[in-house]
Amino acid sequence: MLEWYHYFLLIAVGFAVGFINTVAGGGSLLSLPTLIFLGLPPAVANGTNRVAIVIQTAMGTAGFKSKGISTYPFNIYLGISAFLGAIIGAYIAVDIDGETFNRILAIVMIAVVLIIIFKPKMRVDEMQERLTGKYLWIALVVFFFFGIYGGFINAGLGFLMMLFLHYFNQMNLVRSNATKVAVVFVYMLAALVVFVLNDKVDWKMGLVLAIGNGSGAWFASRFSVKKGDGFIKTFLVIAVVLMAIKLWFF
Repeated sequence: MLEWYHYFLLIAVGFAVGFINTVAGGGSLLSLPTLIFLGLPPAVANGTNRVAIVIQTAMGTAGFKSKGISTYPFNIYLGISAFLGAIIGAYIAVDIDGETFNRILAIVMIAVVLIIIFKPKMRVDEMQERLTGKYLWIALVVFFFFGIYGGFINAGLGFLMMLFLHYFNQMNLVRSNATKVAVVFVYMLAALVVFVLNDKVDWKMGLVLAIGNGSGAWFASRFSVKKGDGFIKTFLVIAVVLMAIKLWFF
């Protein structure tokens, strides 16, 4: 049973997670342990966390739109593809040792950092977005597989989505962020339904956590638009490094 101060803890953690997820990714590595610490079984914690992420991404999308940042209908196309993948991912049971999985994911995150740091710099004013034709079709295939992973566990996926959109579709980081948030909202609905149907959601804790997630996402979306690509890149590198360290050593 939750004590009164647990509600404040959930809201505070949710705010931090909403901010981190909206600007970069990996926030679930903070919210999932918190839910488990408060007594939820891991599977229920995973499902409960999806409630907060749905609210978070809805608020983040609204925040970006309020600042005039929208990639419709490109984000919807990717969202539908990821939605189909997420249905599969939410049902998949992967037989892999937890420590091994975390270390593999840590290596992936370090690779992401190296890409961010050493990738040839693209001038934002010279970038031409590639959102149609073969670039759209390749993105649809990639986001289908992103959806499978997102439906299964989701942790760290935001980093990869942003990098793909930035370097393959040549979107600046602000617009990549806005696209990522909208796509996660769409496919997370599919994952949440699967968890609900399997009775793996604690609605009370999920909605309290969502208050924080949603508030953090609204603030982060508007703040990141104001600060621009430089802020997002710096925050992204820091978040990825911290996530990799946590996965490898803890």
